Amino acid sequence: MRFDALTLFPEFFEAARLGVTGRSFRDLGHEVHTHSYRPFSGNAFGHVDDSPFGGGPGMILRPEVLRDTLASVPRTGQGRIIHFSPVAPPLTHAKVLELAGLDQVILVCTRYEGLDQRAVERCVDEELSVGEVVLSGGELPALVLIDAVCRWLPGVLGNGASAQEDSFATGLLDHPHFTRPTRFEGLEVPAVLQGGDHGAIRLWRLREAMARTRRLRPDLWAVFLRERLAALERPAQWCAWQVEHPEDWERPKPKGWKGWRPE
Repeated sequence: MRFDALTLFPEFFEAARLGVTGRSFRDLGHEVHTHSYRPFSGNAFGHVDDSPFGGGPGMILRPEVLRDTLASVPRTGQGRIIHFSPVAPPLTHAKVLELAGLDQVILVCTRYEGLDQRAVERCVDEELSVGEVVLSGGELPALVLIDAVCRWLPGVLGNGASAQEDSFATGLLDHPHFTRPTRFEGLEVPAVLQGGDHGAIRLWRLREAMARTRRLRPDLWAVFLRERLAALERPAQWCAWQVEHPEDWERPKPKGWKGWRPE
């Protein structure tokens, strides 16, 4: 995978060379490159933006600057050009998986009032955001995307199951995690996690993930019930039943229980 970031501040992307993403670039042959707009400013001062037609605050990246900067970027295989904008749909897990299957992602990072709309239409494949929030520029969203995509590249994570069990990968939020000490300020690690029954641990984690998803993201929970519940084995379906029917939270799965199909 090759990432190319177009930016006024290339130094932002030194952060991509740290931690897990750093390992992907340092040891696994993936690449991250930065490209400054300033050599393509067309003036001696390196100014790449201008004021908006019609008036108003802020400055806008000139369309020919993006066009010429993009023309200088080497291309490889199947790629996509992405511009970050707060008006765009948010980056999702499904989108991360889609991008991880490409050979190259070119990240267009703008500042102030963003990018001339003509450049969006002529030069950009897709626009994304990181939610309903306005940032000073596209560099931080680009780093978020790089980190999220790198986690799904083969060999990047030390344990390949880590990404598979992350929030959203299963349609649920992740379950709570605990480590030593077993007691902290009066709070105990759940007893089931201290035992050796791996089947019980798996179901406990699944039910906790379901309960957390129902509480924090009812929209995801509704999709999970509609699209994924039917494929689960009956013990897992019983966990979902308990989440929806808390009066049965401590009740073992009844013998001969036929499963659950929400209406």
